[in-house]
Amino acid sequence: MIGFVLALALAALPFGLVAARALPPKQTFVIIGLAAIAQVVVHLLYFLRIDLKSSSQNRLAMLGFAAIVLLILVGGTLWIMFDRYYRVT
Repeated sequence: MIGFVLALALAALPFGLVAARALPPKQTFVIIGLAAIAQVVVHLLYFLRIDLKSSSQNRLAMLGFAAIVLLILVGGTLWIMFDRYYRVT
């Protein structure tokens, strides 16, 4: 139940900030990024039950591999998008 409440709060916070336009855009982006990182941590701890114990070494290795693949995908996508932007302008 704790994980659900935290996930709900971390999802509602960015939506509320954007809807209310309470902060300047740069600060809003920073808060959205921090909430996203916290959301990932909450999901890993409370829903996937991944911790740093020795019994979960295999799960932690799979998580690390998935993170590397995700970073490559996101980085490649951003690289392509910015390259296309500079070629168009």
